[in-house]
Amino acid sequence: MTTDMMNEMTNDEITTRTGNASGPRQRTGTGPVPPSGPVDLAGPPVPRQEEILTPEALRFLADLHVRFAGRRADLLAERQLRRDRIAGGQDLDFLPETRAIREDPAWRVALPAPGLEDRRVEITGPTERKMTINALNSGAKVWLADLEDANTPHWANVIGGQINLHDAVRRTIDYTSPEGKRYELGDTTPTIVVRPRGWHLTEKHLRIEREPMVGALVDFGLYFFHNAHELLARGTGPYFYLPKLESHLEARLWNDVFLDAQEALGLPRGTIRATVLIETVTAAFEMEEILFELREHSAGLNAGRWDYIFSLIKNFRTRGGRFVLPDRSAVTMTVPFMRAYTELLVRTCHGRGAHAIGGMSAFIPSKDPAANGEVFAKVREDKGREAGDGFDGSWVAHPGMVGAVREVFDDVLGERPHQIERQREDVVVRAADLLRIEETPGRITHAGLRANVAVALRYLEAWFGGRGAVGIFGLMEDAATAEISRSQIWQWIDAEAAVEDGTLITHELVAGIVAEETDALLAEAGNDDARSRRIEQARELFEQVALAPDYPTFLTVPAYAYYV
Repeated sequence: MTTDMMNEMTNDEITTRTGNASGPRQRTGTGPVPPSGPVDLAGPPVPRQEEILTPEALRFLADLHVRFAGRRADLLAERQLRRDRIAGGQDLDFLPETRAIREDPAWRVALPAPGLEDRRVEITGPTERKMTINALNSGAKVWLADLEDANTPHWANVIGGQINLHDAVRRTIDYTSPEGKRYELGDTTPTIVVRPRGWHLTEKHLRIEREPMVGALVDFGLYFFHNAHELLARGTGPYFYLPKLESHLEARLWNDVFLDAQEALGLPRGTIRATVLIETVTAAFEMEEILFELREHSAGLNAGRWDYIFSLIKNFRTRGGRFVLPDRSAVTMTVPFMRAYTELLVRTCHGRGAHAIGGMSAFIPSKDPAANGEVFAKVREDKGREAGDGFDGSWVAHPGMVGAVREVFDDVLGERPHQIERQREDVVVRAADLLRIEETPGRITHAGLRANVAVALRYLEAWFGGRGAVGIFGLMEDAATAEISRSQIWQWIDAEAAVEDGTLITHELVAGIVAEETDALLAEAGNDDARSRRIEQARELFEQVALAPDYPTFLTVPAYAYYV
């Protein structure tokens, strides 16, 4: 087993293999459930957890885990084999074995489900109680309730988020701040779409036969079990965003999970709908196949731009040369490889009758009127390009941005709920176009190098404090952007890259910057001992994921090990 694979399969990873990653399911849940022991609850008490962790819900989770954990482990192993091939010099290409799927003009995904017809502006954020209410009052069409990159897997967040979702679905959620300000829902709220954790993460506070449960199945299972029937009664349904998929076989696994879950709760096939984030470079070569695997459950694809850049750096990090990117700020949506990726996504989705949703705008409003004008101009330019390219909607990370993005899409869509009829047959994207990384303009600068360190340290300090989405230097940062920051540094050192004045980027150079930025943060913390401890943890973790010889495939895996 390689170091990368070990990094991705830590936390007492599942070792029993009970399925075949590449073969079709032989059953959808009929027949007896494989035997499983009781679920062991290892987390500290959380208020109202008894409403979520009921015996029936835990039994439902255990059934999902026993059925699917083995196939999930096989797919994680397959991820690593493909990374090894890429690291060895193999460039990606469209799969020859699935050519028939891509060339068959007949198949389509399901028609949009209730509440998902019009998605012109979607807001994403964690499921913290006040932020849940603010998102639901934002005026967006969809709220992406994020249990993944904008969240941290503190046990209180995992269970507290499920409680908040339970209350939000039933419109009983409210909140009173310590200062006495009351928050409650308005009359009209967005459709809720939940993003569970990716396949690579585990939930160590719930164990079965001494093994941690699969984090994705915990997040999906608890929300689905408690809310599916209630959502249908209220005119929508159980809808999900699926993150970090690296192949159509991983989409097939999700589809089989959906079939079993629907059968267990007595719901028709196709009740669940899922939008897949195309946020890995390998998934970009399998967009049609991913839609095909999920077609009766599909709600389209999303251009997960930040994780996509991270994935590209991760997969090609040791190959140097044309695969070395400039400063993160230079890698915009207009560079050739990003244009190819987004244009292909729109054509793929619309050709199959699916929504194409644009990427997140990381900008957040500023208190400085002059700066705010510049921020809104950048957002309108970005979203205007997406709407002009044919996207049916896009993401924002702050309620203050909803109106601006809605106006941009209103100008293009008018009264139409989407523009799926725009087939974009003018788009022709070859495999080589998705890898035109060397044509990315820009340089590696001292400022860009320092910004990567500063952003990553500040984000990790917040992450250890339980916040997964943090405003830093005018941008909303989450785990994906922190991954870009630390991965660029690892790659620059490995490639012996240099900043614009010729200074080589070395371990020693970066370590010096880390020390300076850590000292600056500690000075900010002053006498706040708890924050100072988090800053030291952030420094230690950053050095582990950016400066160590071995590269962890996800920083959240070793970060999770810090939790008791």
